Amino acid sequence: MRFGILKDIKPGEYRVICTPVEVESIVAAGHEVWAQKDCGKAAGFTNEAYKQAGAKIIDTAEEIYAHCDMVAKVKEFMEAEYPMIRENQIVLGCIHPAGHPDEVQALLDSRCIAFTAEDAHRYGSPNCEAAGKQGALFGLESMLTINGGKGKYVGGFAGAPGMNVVIMGAGTVGQGALQVLHALGAKCTVMDINVGILRTLSNQYKGSIDTMFCNQQTIASILPETDMILNCVKWPKERKDFLITKEMLKLMEPGSVLVDISNDDPGAIESSHETHHNDPRYVVNGVVHYCVSNIPGAVANSTSVAYAAEMLPMILSILNEGVKTTCIKDGFYRRALTCYKGYLTHEETSALQQRPWVRPETLLDIENVNLDPAPSATVTRSNLFYPEFVK
Repeated sequence: MRFGILKDIKPGEYRVICTPVEVESIVAAGHEVWAQKDCGKAAGFTNEAYKQAGAKIIDTAEEIYAHCDMVAKVKEFMEAEYPMIRENQIVLGCIHPAGHPDEVQALLDSRCIAFTAEDAHRYGSPNCEAAGKQGALFGLESMLTINGGKGKYVGGFAGAPGMNVVIMGAGTVGQGALQVLHALGAKCTVMDINVGILRTLSNQYKGSIDTMFCNQQTIASILPETDMILNCVKWPKERKDFLITKEMLKLMEPGSVLVDISNDDPGAIESSHETHHNDPRYVVNGVVHYCVSNIPGAVANSTSVAYAAEMLPMILSILNEGVKTTCIKDGFYRRALTCYKGYLTHEETSALQQRPWVRPETLLDIENVNLDPAPSATVTRSNLFYPEFVK
């Protein structure tokens, strides 16, 4: 097959889905690789490096879309790309379909086969770790007096205490933020609804962190003493309530910082809206908000290396064995199937956008095959099925 590496065009996005190392593996498996010119330049990978790895350098995205069997990128497919996507073409990216109805409609209209990468990770995405760690550092940058923060130093100085930090959500993102902030001397409180995770983290950090159950009431109780709070909670998109309301921000001192790493829309933070690296901060009720949606893009080399390595097995599986066999052999890849030749196969998107859907197992006619299992990607459920697939 011919595989195309696209240059991401989302504002502030500098990562690339495959580095030259992955190109070598794909070529060695017998496939042809076309790489869009400068696709990896911002992440530190030259066109020459891609050529040496065996890729053909292509000037435009139009050429890649027109001639490649499968195309891949890091982030969503943008409006300018919609007309280029072809019927039966396999496309891979962090589509975030539930929050992007226009993108979903374009994918359905094209009758392509689309996989959303964020649902494909068995062990969590390197981007989540990167978002947590780098998000913590951006939070500290936002705390600086020159950026509108109240000017507290994370670990304090002799005679001046360090920062009180609250981390909501103890998954991969939250644990990444905790690792950085604890190492720099912040007094950290981790909040989650999973007592087992809280107990494990308390033991891991030998009792040097505080833990609390995460709900609106416990958050409100700790906000007056909190200098910085980081949201690392994957909030169910159908919920209409918030963990932190705009009114609750008044409990914090002016110049305190809120970093919304999860950046869902809608999400757990009422006052949150997406920002970009060129204008990352704004203030609501005296609290500095940092809400950049693609934080890992700021450390494009490291995140590209880690992310490309994790995505390579999925790419090779699709290229070597096809979509159907890939979905049989790996349940996480199967649950990442989002659109298939005009049919929606993503349950959360169906529920939130009120679109009919069909389970991948049903559409691919593999229900009676020995399938690799995987948990659902979210807790959101939909019974709005295409009539032709209701038995």
